[in-house]
Amino acid sequence: MRLRELRLRPFRIPLAAELRWGAGKRMDALEHALVEVTLEDGSTGRGEVAVRPTIYGETLGSVRAALAWLEPALRKADLSDHAGVLRLLGRLPCNLAAKAGLEMAIWEARAAALGQDPLDLLPAGRKRVRVSFIVGQGDVEATLESARFAYARGVRVFKLKTGGEREPDEARIRALVEAFPGAEVYVDANETLEPETAAEVLERWRALGVTMVEEPLPVERLRARAALRKRAVLPLIADDSAFTPRDLERELEQDTFDVLNVKPARSGFAPGLAMLDRARTSGKEAMIGSQAMSSFGAARAAALAFHPAATRPSELAFHLLAAGGFAPFPEIREGWIERGELEFGFSEAAFARWAL
Repeated sequence: MRLRELRLRPFRIPLAAELRWGAGKRMDALEHALVEVTLEDGSTGRGEVAVRPTIYGETLGSVRAALAWLEPALRKADLSDHAGVLRLLGRLPCNLAAKAGLEMAIWEARAAALGQDPLDLLPAGRKRVRVSFIVGQGDVEATLESARFAYARGVRVFKLKTGGEREPDEARIRALVEAFPGAEVYVDANETLEPETAAEVLERWRALGVTMVEEPLPVERLRARAALRKRAVLPLIADDSAFTPRDLERELEQDTFDVLNVKPARSGFAPGLAMLDRARTSGKEAMIGSQAMSSFGAARAAALAFHPAATRPSELAFHLLAAGGFAPFPEIREGWIERGELEFGFSEAAFARWAL
């Protein structure tokens, strides 16, 4: 299998509401791109690149440059050899989103060339999974409005972004738990807590009904994170601390987390699967994150959410905020999606509306 054409197709889809998180980070539109790979036999695959300058340091320009740098080697490669493709991508450090989008596009193109559904090349340990919705920073009313929006569309699990301010954070948690007594609420602290007081904060959050917490402490405070996990106040989710399989080995060695958040948007399919397998054999739980992608990217991320290791709710509902899309996503019913309704769809006509 040889590469015939490699294209980068930027697009922009406005969001119904702005998402705010961390230290002043915000998003009001999905300004992403599709990587499109066409093989010599005409088989085509696509992957969504989540352009995140404030997280991965990648811009649309850097993604273009990364693909241009990789293309000559890709043209010489046998793309049926996925292990060889991963070695080739590994020659370019960092550039996680660009490489992940490209790897997923090659995966899909290879499946098409073999006459297979890409889903059949991915493991499934269950027939349905729970999904969660990201509720960004804001005041109590904005929090409830966002949650109502998602609840009306079938979501029953909320991931609440906090900002490191005790009283406002607790007021928002309390309001969310009380307004949706049958829903699950967990928190993404985005590294905003202090090692000296983190355990106390988590104890208060647990008393309010929080079920788990993502990255409460700065990633570089490795020993403090390990000590906090040892306190076992709430299950800790590894996200920013475990971008890659190599990162994961460090976190496992120091035993810093309970649940691994695997995001295909930064890992791709094969490395994402390897991370899920590694978490499972190490006695850790896992979840899938869609990195705030369109319905196209969310559907691809969802394909990994049926892996046996992904026992926690997966973040697959953010695309509900988008003004539109160009690929189908399963209907969310009382918090769940069904694997039998998942597909790797794409509409060229719908994409044209959002293409730049």
